[in-house]
Amino acid sequence: MSDTKQATQPVFEVRELQKYFPLDRGMRFSKGAVVKAVDKVSFRLERGRILGLVGESGCGKTTTGRVALRLLSPTGGRIFLDGHDITTTRGLKALRKQIQFVFQDPYSSLDARMSIYRILKEPLDNLFVGMSRVEKKERIAQMLGKVGLLPDHLGRFPHEFSGGQRQRIAIARALISEPQIVILDEPVSALDVSIQAQILNLLRKLQQSLGVSLIFISHDLAVVRHLCDEVAVMYLGRIVESSPSQRLYENPLHPYTEALLSAVPIPDPDLERQRQTKYLGGDVPSPLAVPSGCTFHPRCPLADGQCRKVRPALAEVESGHMVACLKRNAS
Repeated sequence: MSDTKQATQPVFEVRELQKYFPLDRGMRFSKGAVVKAVDKVSFRLERGRILGLVGESGCGKTTTGRVALRLLSPTGGRIFLDGHDITTTRGLKALRKQIQFVFQDPYSSLDARMSIYRILKEPLDNLFVGMSRVEKKERIAQMLGKVGLLPDHLGRFPHEFSGGQRQRIAIARALISEPQIVILDEPVSALDVSIQAQILNLLRKLQQSLGVSLIFISHDLAVVRHLCDEVAVMYLGRIVESSPSQRLYENPLHPYTEALLSAVPIPDPDLERQRQTKYLGGDVPSPLAVPSGCTFHPRCPLADGQCRKVRPALAEVESGHMVACLKRNAS
């Protein structure tokens, strides 16, 4: 492989990823029905970068993360790690070294019966069979310091910590195997604003010092703007817009992205009073009755007859800026 090709190869990529859940069991009149939780999602994660995956609750972003990690088996599509297809890889233990997950609720994701030392030691026991006990202690102590906790915390249990501290422990557990990629599912949504800022600053610091690549799943565009280098916006199981972060926030192209951004508070009272919020009409359609054509057309102020018939593909409007909108793709 040439040096040029190596330089442009993403560390992680999904192509046309699908996850469908059949509803044949236990439901009347549902034979053959499926929920298309993830429907042909594609994205690339460059080495040492942070990708934000955003959208309303139920849009499929968490399912996308779980399928990408192979916690759920994909219905279709392909998953690549460092150029290698891992879609059907059977030896998942080696994969777990390279890709880790941080869950939304740190309390339920940490075993309440285990001390912090045992929680951090468990992935080393499972993934590093030849590592000595001394080496494990050293790595645990180093990682604890990197997330801002003290050595005397190792003997304590999860219930003895605050929500922010528990999330630091969860982050330490994910990073202790030295993965290339960490997927974080709403890791600060349960924390208050001041603690959110601390965790976000910690993630950015760890990402830069360790060189790890992150996929940050969130519904909060203000949080994503603070942390992420690229952003992909999801709606009803599909990505409708993706772009470098600054460009997306300065010039959103999809009407759904525009509406989401217009609802983000501005920390300037004068500007906040002057701006016009773009409200979305209607409710999010049921995933059991996905609209024909563009799935956003029932709520879109730009929709016309063509939008009701044709499903737009995600197309590049300008360098690195992709949008799935018939009106904006044509402009």
